[in-house]
Amino acid sequence: MSTETIARRYAIALADVVTNGGDPETVKNELVAWNEMIGASSDLQSVFSSPAIQHAAKEKVLETLIAKASPSKTTSNFLRILVKNGRIGELSQIQERFEEELADRSGVVVASVVSARDLPETEKGAFQANLEKLTGRTVEIEYGVDPEIIGGVVTRIGSTVYDSSVRTKLENLREELAAA
Repeated sequence: MSTETIARRYAIALADVVTNGGDPETVKNELVAWNEMIGASSDLQSVFSSPAIQHAAKEKVLETLIAKASPSKTTSNFLRILVKNGRIGELSQIQERFEEELADRSGVVVASVVSARDLPETEKGAFQANLEKLTGRTVEIEYGVDPEIIGGVVTRIGSTVYDSSVRTKLENLREELAAA
């Protein structure tokens, strides 16, 4: 099973829990903080990803962190499940999918638009209008810049990717020429 599928399943399960009596914003903010904390510490990444470290030791490290950070009960239990199932390494993807799931449940679609250069506000407005027309929903867009795509844009809405980058077009052309 792909990491994306696993992340989506955990995110949906957590969203089910928080929308049926929890505090979605609190859990969302806590997951962001935990993701940043683990991502910033190479020691924590090593502990949680190492197959040489026993499961009980990983749980003890997590319990120590939970005692110091005092997250909500929902977040604490969710982190325990991730450690128990060996999925704490996917926290970043789970957190992203969780935010998307919460947005989706509130009628908002999260999109990512990556271009080779920073887009002017007029183009951002056009993207907003076109994506809302395409999805029929309110769209929240996260913009990014990646000079390696050369030109064009790569748009991601959920698991759907619209790639109109020059880099991809050149790669496709290269493959066609190699096959000919």
